[in-house]
Amino acid sequence: MAPQPYRFAQAWKPERGSSVFRLTVRNAMAHLDSEVKEECLREDLKFYFMNPCEKYRARHQIPWKLGLQILKIVMVTTQLVRFGLSNQMVVAFKEENTVAFKHLFLKGYSGTDEDDYSCSVYTQEDAYESVFFAINQYRHLKNISLGTLGYGENEDNTIGLKVCKQHYKKGTMFPSNETLNIDSDIEIDCVHLDLSKSPQDWKNLSFFRLEFYRLLQVEISFHLKGIDLQTIHSRELPDCYVFQNTITFNNKAHSGKIKIYFDSDAKIEECKDLNISGSIQKNTQYVLVFDAFVIVICLASLILCTRSIVLALRLRKRFLNFFLEKYKRHVCNADQWEFINGWYVLVIISDLMTIIGSILKMEIKAKNLTNYDLCSILLGTSTLFVWVGVIRYLGYFQAYNVLILTMQASLPKVLRFCACAGMIYLGYTFCGWIVLGPYHDKFEDLNTVAECLFSLVNGDDMFATFAHIQQKSVLVWLFSRLYLYSFISLFIYMILSLFIALITDSYDTIKKYQQNGFPETDLQEFLKECSSKEKYQKESSAFLSCVCCLRRRGSDDHLILVN
Repeated sequence: MAPQPYRFAQAWKPERGSSVFRLTVRNAMAHLDSEVKEECLREDLKFYFMNPCEKYRARHQIPWKLGLQILKIVMVTTQLVRFGLSNQMVVAFKEENTVAFKHLFLKGYSGTDEDDYSCSVYTQEDAYESVFFAINQYRHLKNISLGTLGYGENEDNTIGLKVCKQHYKKGTMFPSNETLNIDSDIEIDCVHLDLSKSPQDWKNLSFFRLEFYRLLQVEISFHLKGIDLQTIHSRELPDCYVFQNTITFNNKAHSGKIKIYFDSDAKIEECKDLNISGSIQKNTQYVLVFDAFVIVICLASLILCTRSIVLALRLRKRFLNFFLEKYKRHVCNADQWEFINGWYVLVIISDLMTIIGSILKMEIKAKNLTNYDLCSILLGTSTLFVWVGVIRYLGYFQAYNVLILTMQASLPKVLRFCACAGMIYLGYTFCGWIVLGPYHDKFEDLNTVAECLFSLVNGDDMFATFAHIQQKSVLVWLFSRLYLYSFISLFIYMILSLFIALITDSYDTIKKYQQNGFPETDLQEFLKECSSKEKYQKESSAFLSCVCCLRRRGSDDHLILVN
């Protein structure tokens, strides 16, 4: 028989329609679907971490938020400058009126305050003359004042002066015999002086027979009204003010020196009847329209940034689920925080403050509200955040990103270091207040001590701090030298140097990373991975791209982050 040719065994193929064939196809489709999801996720992640220019080159997406932030910077800064100029006039009007009141109602006022009080008297005659001088000046105010002032109603809806005195209930005192018999209960007597009586009638009142050995203080309070006309030059409606003035003769120390305090609290009220001709009303309408446009811009920025944060959280959830499903472990916290863009949070806070501040500004402009201080804080802080947010766009360039990266790297170490140094600082603060407080103006209270020590750390006012210590006690004087020399040496030469060294070390680390590359995290390694094997990419790249695009046009479109 002729030899039969050798036949190689053919590979076994499952018959179409069989269960094995269906299982094979199902596994292949599942593997393909997993690869498609991974590639789509990687592409969305890469797109999310692009800067606006890269996103425009990748998908021709217009950077709306970038343009909106630039426009917002210009408008918010313009708004702040206009409001700042207006607020300066308000503060200047209040301060100038306070100085004018001191010259009008305080006898012998020199123009500068003595420490925290305005002036002082040392004899009974000077005390009586100072009290009645203020009363007489109030009575003749309209004839002597240069300002646009008028009498205002007190708390009891009456026009006039309210004089109150505080004194111990009863007692006798004989310093020569070192004898004291006094009731520590405090009595308060008040009298209302209207303009119908003459000054002589007021002097004859028994109320003004003061027993200085048990007198604690005399308080004269009255209200005045005024109109600020300088706003007219800025084409704004004038403000009407109510000045709540209080003159206090403080004798609580019974040291032979009565300190005289003057306090003026100015409140802005809506003018009841304004009749001003000219273009002021038209200018006010223009300003209100500009403020409304600022609110619209900030509201649009707020919506876009909030949307980006929401979509970023959804993208993070996709990545966490995928990483847990494929690698069977959780993503580190550092990678999870990469999805939370702190600049967006800063912009949202800035937008909220700008919106609230602009609303308050519009109400102030319309003379419905008068809270200039709160409005200035909101607008000033929001403008600060807006300009700080510009660093975000500079951070896309490596040369400008060093500051941000250095701050991020050094912040934890700096905070821990400040916590330790703060304990030493507080110890010196309390010690200086207790020991040096009675002998040095800069150590009278805790707040002043903290400010003085902070100035010493920065090298300010060193000689004055040493020189102003009173040499009434040799022991305290020697202690002050030891206290100041040790504090300056410790904080300037050691603590401040270590503080700078921490930041310098972080800066050197960042520079090395920029030269040699930053440590890669799980997120960065995932973005650099190949989507599949090389053979699969060659055969199925077109198919994967098509499937990714189809998927993105469908249900996953809301997961693409728009910058």
